Amino acid sequence: MSDPTYVPPKVWTWNPDNGGRFASINRPEAGATHDKPLPVGKHPLQLYSLATPNGVKVTLLLEELLALGIEGAEYDAWLINIMEGDQFGSGFVEINPNSKIPALVDHSVDPALPVFESGSILLYLAEKFGHFLPQTIHGRTQTLNWLFWQMGSAPFLGGGFGHFYAYAPEKYEYPINRFTMEVKRQLDVLDRHLATQRYMVGDQYTIADMAIWPWYGALVANKVYDAAEFLDAGRYTHVQRWNAEIAERPAVKRGYMVNRVWGEPESQLPERHDASDFDRLTKAGPT
Repeated sequence: MSDPTYVPPKVWTWNPDNGGRFASINRPEAGATHDKPLPVGKHPLQLYSLATPNGVKVTLLLEELLALGIEGAEYDAWLINIMEGDQFGSGFVEINPNSKIPALVDHSVDPALPVFESGSILLYLAEKFGHFLPQTIHGRTQTLNWLFWQMGSAPFLGGGFGHFYAYAPEKYEYPINRFTMEVKRQLDVLDRHLATQRYMVGDQYTIADMAIWPWYGALVANKVYDAAEFLDAGRYTHVQRWNAEIAERPAVKRGYMVNRVWGEPESQLPERHDASDFDRLTKAGPT
């Protein structure tokens, strides 16, 4: 039940102690909190990220491009630890004023070009290298339909359901029920669509799959929020089939590890600067 004692004030003021698990990094203001320039590696593409679902989207695409032999997709991936406030360093804020991971800088163009928001990065790289975005008007439009579906839907999953179910300091019935209903509706949207499609756009594996899989694949595989049983995730059989197929792709297994600093040690690659960085790890990725 909701708190019957809370009456919203006429003018809201921030209480830094009232924010649950993420109180130390959430604040109602933008801008840098400290001076910290970003490192720059040897490759034209410099990624600054963390292996959250939004961060994983980009490393999946980069590893898939490299698997196709596209040398220009080589990249350095630098860790931005959001729990330590790295996203508020001056260098990161300069390339992403919104202080959210992931952010990319392309040094192959002059001047160097910052790209932020995960969906924008996926679209930028797919267009730059000419892969994973169909060229027909129908295929391209359907891919972008689902890419933007994910960008609009995931906040209800993460900031809505995930926050109130897994992270909020109190468990209140109304927000959990409200966001659970919406997440199950989204899973049903995906399940009905994937009943007749191998991937999100027919038989073509695209940036739409790479955007949706780190969120919804992880959800039904119980990799986020420990909520698969609560959501009765087993009933979404077509999402389960799609998740399992994507999870077995070698590039996906590699991309899943990059900028990861939790889980089994063999699944963690905090920074990635060369393909050989994976050699010391014996296995990776969700099953």
